Amino acid sequence: MPLRRGKGRVMGPVYGRWAGGQVGGWADVDNGTMIGQLILLVSLLAQAAPVRPAFFTTPLKTADMAGKQAVVETSKGTFIFDLLPDAAPNHVGFFIRNAQEGAYEGTTFHRVIKYGIIQGGDPLSKDPAKFAQYGTGGLNRLRRELSGESHTLGTVSAVLAPGQPDSGGLQFFVCATPQVALDGQYSIFGRVVEGIEVVQAISAIDADEKGMAKERVTITKVAIRDTPRPVVDPFVTATPEELSTYRAVLETTMGEIEVEMLATLAPETVRNFLQLAAAGVYDDTLFHRVVPNFVIQTGSPTHRQTPLTQKQAALIHTLQPEFTNTPNVPGILSMARGDDPASATTSFFICTGECRGLDNQYAVFGRVVRGMDVATAIGRVPVTGETPETAVMVKRVIVNRGIGKSESGNRLSKIGESGNW
Repeated sequence: MPLRRGKGRVMGPVYGRWAGGQVGGWADVDNGTMIGQLILLVSLLAQAAPVRPAFFTTPLKTADMAGKQAVVETSKGTFIFDLLPDAAPNHVGFFIRNAQEGAYEGTTFHRVIKYGIIQGGDPLSKDPAKFAQYGTGGLNRLRRELSGESHTLGTVSAVLAPGQPDSGGLQFFVCATPQVALDGQYSIFGRVVEGIEVVQAISAIDADEKGMAKERVTITKVAIRDTPRPVVDPFVTATPEELSTYRAVLETTMGEIEVEMLATLAPETVRNFLQLAAAGVYDDTLFHRVVPNFVIQTGSPTHRQTPLTQKQAALIHTLQPEFTNTPNVPGILSMARGDDPASATTSFFICTGECRGLDNQYAVFGRVVRGMDVATAIGRVPVTGETPETAVMVKRVIVNRGIGKSESGNRLSKIGESGNW
């Protein structure tokens, strides 16, 4: 939704002449003008240009531009967006040409609205000395190309000069949250498919009262590539017997714990755990609960030290219970849950003592085959209540397939190195 201040109002600047009769500052504008007036930017300089360049028409066919992505590397991280030539062929062709020529390298995201939009691509922003002119360059090269696309999360659209629908060019903006109020006004030519958290982080940097970014976030490279083939998840169609061949190695700040999968007891729980582990969901996660001689617990996103990516968060869902009468003895892994038997998601515990009172109440899915001494040591850290006083973290979880290191001495088929995941 657009950013709002007060009932029925949208906060945004009016470019050229600002509300209140002064240049600079924020203004409350009617809902009809929307957040988009932040993007209707620019310059008396651009408006007064005596010679307008010829409008760009791409020599590329729509079929030649289909199945392409832009990989945008920035000083804050990388995001990737699909190009949409069916929606705006000339905008896509223009972006491809300029990206291949290196036109975006060294430009910045010079204007931001926190969790609203980020705006960049102005060639003038390569020069810090021209800060006062940021937002005025690279326009008036494209006719508007409206389509049925909507400004959903991650939409990439062309920036326009005020009152000039055919003024698109090098500058573009990316929606850090849905901005459907902009529909029907701007040419949509892309949509982020990876790295939306990077876009959101850029949107959250400090800005002045005009929305100008105080931090210089630079585009270091834009590459055009063919859309990769979908990654094959090896766990989706695996049988319980196949899932049982996997091992997970928890690399903690106190040492490694290797776990075998008990997929014949809880196949869907094991499948879910392996998918989360291979996707990095458990990386940088604290052991947030320690009960001496009983359990150590980790895996909760609440206790993750870095935010989940959009792709990681999409993997999390509740699990149907797969309870068995398997004894909860030292070394057994089970899924943690709330009062609802079907409320388990990511959090799990390792028994460090006899936990027989938990039998047939939690889904047992794994067993420690190496590193039980590490689990026991974690269970002995000082606690306040059940909260460790010393932070112990799962740095990452490596998923291997085949006989584990504890039995063969060899590390086999690491998921992620084989190209399958």
